[in-house]
Amino acid sequence: MHERRGPAVSDPEKTSLWQGFKAFLMRGNVVDLAVAVVIGAAFTNIVNSVVKGVINPLVGAFGTKNLDSYTSCLKGPCEGTGDAATGVRILWGSVLGATLQFLITAAVVYFLMVLPMAKYLARVEARRKAKEGAHEVVEVTELEVLKDIRDALLAQRAQGEGSGAGADGGSGRTGDGGR
Repeated sequence: MHERRGPAVSDPEKTSLWQGFKAFLMRGNVVDLAVAVVIGAAFTNIVNSVVKGVINPLVGAFGTKNLDSYTSCLKGPCEGTGDAATGVRILWGSVLGATLQFLITAAVVYFLMVLPMAKYLARVEARRKAKEGAHEVVEVTELEVLKDIRDALLAQRAQGEGSGAGADGGSGRTGDGGR
């Protein structure tokens, strides 16, 4: 009574699922996103090194080199460090360090990636519009010439109909001095 079926997914369905997954992976935005994640991870190391090697020592010239040590005591007594610390502290140095890392990352991404790409895309678009504009001018010129030819033919035809076949055999030529 109950028919026993094979696997829930048949071979054609497996093939179409695989093809769909493959198409999903090969879409441009997925590949671009994967590249961005990998480059972003590598870029994070560079930014962290810049903050630790350049920014922190500059800040250290005015106070301590470790931004994480900048705190404010919200509820005292604030004594000790790490797990042995007492009181309630606001770790604004950590927030400052993270903010600096973010600003440096955003500045580098903007000035080294976004701005050059925007300029490049603007040049490509300008070239495309210039090429399109030149093509449009050629089309308009050709269209005007064709309209002039049409108007001349209509004028000749109207002139030929108005004066009959005429001496020129109905060619409708004018301005030939009555030859």
